[in-house]
Amino acid sequence: MPADTHCPYCALQCGMTVGGAGTVAPREFPTNRGGLCQKGWTAGSLLSHPDRLTTPLVDGVPASWDSAIGHVADRIRDLQAAYGPDSVAVFGGGGLTNEKAYLLGRFARVALGTSQIDYNGRFCMSSAAAAGNRAFGIDRGLPFPVTDLDDAEVVVLAGANVAETMPPLMGHLTGARLVVVDPRRTPTAERAVAAGGLHLQPVPGTDLVLALGLLHAAVTEGLVDRPFVEQRTSGFDDAWRLAAQWWPERAERVCGVAATDMRTVVSWLAGSARRYVLTARGAEQHAHGVDTVTAWINLSLALGLPGTPGSGFGTITGQGNGQGGREHGQKADQLPGYRRIDDPAARAHVAAVWGVDPDSLPGPGRSAVELIDAIGNPGGPRALLVFGSNLRVSAPDAARVAAKLDALDLLVVADFLPGETARRADVVLPVAQWAEEEGTLTNLEGRVLRRRRALDPPPGVRTDLDVITGLAAALGFGGFPTTPRAVFDELRAASAGGPADYSGITWDRLDAGEALHWPCPEPGHPGTPRLFLDRFAHPDGRARLVPVDHVPAAELPDDPYPLRATTGRVLVHYQSGAQTRRVEELAAVVPDVFVEVHPDTAARAGLVDGAWARVESRRGRVLARVRCVPSVRPDTVFLPFHFGDGQAANLLTNPVLDPVSRMPEFKVAAVRLLPVSGEAVPA
Repeated sequence: MPADTHCPYCALQCGMTVGGAGTVAPREFPTNRGGLCQKGWTAGSLLSHPDRLTTPLVDGVPASWDSAIGHVADRIRDLQAAYGPDSVAVFGGGGLTNEKAYLLGRFARVALGTSQIDYNGRFCMSSAAAAGNRAFGIDRGLPFPVTDLDDAEVVVLAGANVAETMPPLMGHLTGARLVVVDPRRTPTAERAVAAGGLHLQPVPGTDLVLALGLLHAAVTEGLVDRPFVEQRTSGFDDAWRLAAQWWPERAERVCGVAATDMRTVVSWLAGSARRYVLTARGAEQHAHGVDTVTAWINLSLALGLPGTPGSGFGTITGQGNGQGGREHGQKADQLPGYRRIDDPAARAHVAAVWGVDPDSLPGPGRSAVELIDAIGNPGGPRALLVFGSNLRVSAPDAARVAAKLDALDLLVVADFLPGETARRADVVLPVAQWAEEEGTLTNLEGRVLRRRRALDPPPGVRTDLDVITGLAAALGFGGFPTTPRAVFDELRAASAGGPADYSGITWDRLDAGEALHWPCPEPGHPGTPRLFLDRFAHPDGRARLVPVDHVPAAELPDDPYPLRATTGRVLVHYQSGAQTRRVEELAAVVPDVFVEVHPDTAARAGLVDGAWARVESRRGRVLARVRCVPSVRPDTVFLPFHFGDGQAANLLTNPVLDPVSRMPEFKVAAVRLLPVSGEAVPA
């Protein structure tokens, strides 16, 4: 029977129906309204792909499930006996269902007793989450339904290229005047300009300066919503004290955006009744990403957007379950329900649900980059269990990451396709794909959705939940819930009373078609589609404006490396590309990595359009095909990050971290361009 479910890719979680043969058809759902992008349309082709993993592998040799699980459990016991609980680490993913993310956190802290667990959302949403928690007291990507954007008059997209990353979202923005903040003239920027909006093209790493210049214009031109600021916020004077130094003309000299355009944007926002500011990875993936998002929040609060019907501030979650994945315990510092692991009350509540002593739970662990970096060091992990991530492609400074992973005593990867990380693992465990499992996910607007099974996984394949519970049992920890519904019911209990409270959400309510956004704190509660209408989540009910100032990127251009490289996505590929590069019609559109460069910059490097170039940073080099694009900044080059091995853009990126979120600086790296000479290039 066909199953109504959701796309496996981005956080829009577009509605689709999957047939018993894996056929995909769009269905009516608020985020996509019966449409799908190319990735969604082709998602079914991976279900029967010839590269599917269907047999456990131990040291590259096919093995039975019992022997593979037993081998992993024995190695874990030996390593922990010799080096302690934290010698074994766990790495999760923002594409895992809520049930998997939750159970993975419980497995790490109870069965392994390790503090060393984090996930790839650290590379995606961590700066936005930290800024949202700091300003509003809670983090939910969009604190309003996507459909609220339908009636918007003005929308500022800061670091978002949604026309390529989540095309159905553009259908909600057709009536708005768009302002796109991006160093590139992306398809989103093109559509903004064509419809009478603006494209602001800052120097990579200076988005914070732009936001400060906009706040300055709002204050000096008398456009601040004073009643809102006085009644619903705190900290305005301190935030203004720093922003006062960034008059638009000064900001222009640093970020490259015209002061007149800054004033125009502020006048559009202040002069409209329905207006939104949305940030995404372009503003967030920096060593000062939390402060950059905070600067956009400060501007939004000064203009009275958050918590006002018909207006708002939001951050665009990227991965399919990027929202739910960070709420239920696979982050280094969190327990289910978005509770902090160092909060005694939170520990007591969750420990009671798990039936363990609160003192037995480990404390906060290392963040993703720090966890990887600790491998091979005294006290660092000796084993790593990876679920739903392809670290060799997605982590910054990829050559160093590869060396660290190779130094492990044990690398275990649960996956359904042999990505770059799985190919070098000691143990590979084949798991089910999205259309072969049951569960829930939480989309970018905080709405909890049902994933429904349309077909059985191939013989020999197990679900991630089976793997987790099997490993727990092999380590002597029975009693874990074993079905997705039972796991979700335990998740509900563990989240009860927390910021992300799912306790009133049940599978029965979701299956009945109810639209339930968290928090939903009790049975029968209608959920909370719109946050902050009456108060913000801080104890005093007020939002916080936090003073922030510009800090340059950690690595600036110089004579040896005169250009800024930035990374991002393209329409036909997703994340590390391990899935979409295997879809013939998608790979045919963009088969290899490319580097976008201004024609004058290319000419100075002795390059022409279509040639192969060597892009080098202080950490590594990438062979990429040149695309001469007149609209790109002459000081900037762009590479998509969907390719592996010698084409991985993250061979170039800088692993320096934001001091609050521990987000790496993916968006700025100093590089140089050189012609390829005597080197093998892709056919």
